[in-house]
Amino acid sequence: MLPILFRNARLFDGTTAEYPERMHVLVEGGLIREVSEKPIRINNCQVIDVAGRTIMPGLIDAHIHAYFCDVDWHKVDAAGEAYRAAHAVRMLNFALNCGFTTVRDIGGGDYGLWRAITDGLIRAPRFLYAGKMISMTGGHGDTRLMNESHHHQGYCSCGSANALNVVADGVDECVKAVREELRRGAHCVKIMASGGVASPTDPIWMNQYREDEIRAIVNEAKERQTYTSAHCHPTSAIQRCIQCGVRVIEHGTLIDRATAELVADSGAFVVPTLVIIHVLAEQGRELGLPVQSQEKVVWIFREALQGLEAMQSAGVKIGFGTDLLGETYVQQCREFRIRKEVFSPLEILRQATSINAELLQQEGRLGCIAPGAFADLLVVDGDPLKDIELLAESGRHLKVIMRAGELIRSDLS
Repeated sequence: MLPILFRNARLFDGTTAEYPERMHVLVEGGLIREVSEKPIRINNCQVIDVAGRTIMPGLIDAHIHAYFCDVDWHKVDAAGEAYRAAHAVRMLNFALNCGFTTVRDIGGGDYGLWRAITDGLIRAPRFLYAGKMISMTGGHGDTRLMNESHHHQGYCSCGSANALNVVADGVDECVKAVREELRRGAHCVKIMASGGVASPTDPIWMNQYREDEIRAIVNEAKERQTYTSAHCHPTSAIQRCIQCGVRVIEHGTLIDRATAELVADSGAFVVPTLVIIHVLAEQGRELGLPVQSQEKVVWIFREALQGLEAMQSAGVKIGFGTDLLGETYVQQCREFRIRKEVFSPLEILRQATSINAELLQQEGRLGCIAPGAFADLLVVDGDPLKDIELLAESGRHLKVIMRAGELIRSDLS
């Protein structure tokens, strides 16, 4: 593959507010080799004249579920592996065309999907996954209805396991579950630490897992030099997880100012997922969301923006995620539009690039434009620091999408 030289670009590096113009970026071997204010001299390369447009790092969505092919959890299980995989292919291809060059599947993604992407069988973003979500009995990942008494959601090969979760109770089972997911190549581990919307039997306000169980999970993850992420809505669950060493809070929807300050002081991250709340509040009934879940989503919808404001004022490290289920994946870029009600374009751009890269433990490799970083790049027709709507239109304003040095799209000569 020939080196590729981008020239005459306005450059956003993923962090700084004021970016230089007439910049030149050389890509070779899937990496960024050189970034220069002066013209780069190289023979035998492909030249792309950016003509003053903005070049920036590829976007990162830190909260997806590739296999979640329906908003109804029972239908996801019943769909079968082939159907879930087909949904994942379609969803991930859409994400890449929107400019998301990296995604973190924080529940359900597995080695098979990662390998298919890595080997080039699937056209998709760079893929990191947490494996199966770990839930206690009766927790957010326990999808049984109240009239169902069977319990075969563990690792026992004689039963049909839940497609996206494993149920584990007590310290020993929790430790085994973490070790099993890490053995299967998980980038991190995800626990259900509070009630949720999609699950049928647990209220949103419910704290889940005891402190000794959470600490055991956190310690196992640390032994593998990785981290624990926790699904949390209420403040009580967030506080307990932070005190037990959880590094990333997913959603954090009902967070208040005091809890946000606790998170900020700990150095932990929160990944809000606003678009799924909006979509389910607007269309949940017609999409087939169970009645119990419809009632839950109305409650958290009212509180979501206040939580963002609390996190912003406390200085929390806020990531970018979407959590879209089933056919709602096509609204992935709407997350930018919702966040602008609270955040500036610069804050949102950092969330979707450099902050998410730090969250993924990939500083200097993802979410930046610097020598040695992966060549995951976008050319935007306009200035997203002035108009974040340029990224909210499902890739329509992207002239170039590059992943690992490969041109996924190039509308420039």
